[in-house]
Amino acid sequence: MAEKRIYEVVFIIDTGTGEDETTRLIEGLQRIVTDLGGTITKSESMGRRTLAYKIGRKTEGNYMLFEIEGTGREIAELERRMRQRAEKLKARRARKASKRPFAGASGGRGGAAVALAGDEEEA
Repeated sequence: MAEKRIYEVVFIIDTGTGEDETTRLIEGLQRIVTDLGGTITKSESMGRRTLAYKIGRKTEGNYMLFEIEGTGREIAELERRMRQRAEKLKARRARKASKRPFAGASGGRGGAAVALAGDEEEA
């Protein structure tokens, strides 16, 4: 049997996330840990804090702390799931951005460049 150690995991939840969704998220992460044989010895909401740097347009987040006793498999699984979730959200943002009309074509240099490219094709 692998040796159990104490790990601290801090994660940030978007301030715009509803209370129900936040509760579901926290319970889901706790379930992952316990399903893999780990124990959460401490679960603490550290409250709303200013981020070290902007993430998207956000400057604040709700910080959560888990203290986990486990073998390390639990932490690896939490990281994998969080990374997977982040990639899904990134892909969703990219899809939304690709559907937006080109911002530069409405005027300024971008509009001129588009017009010049169109003129060259006619010649």
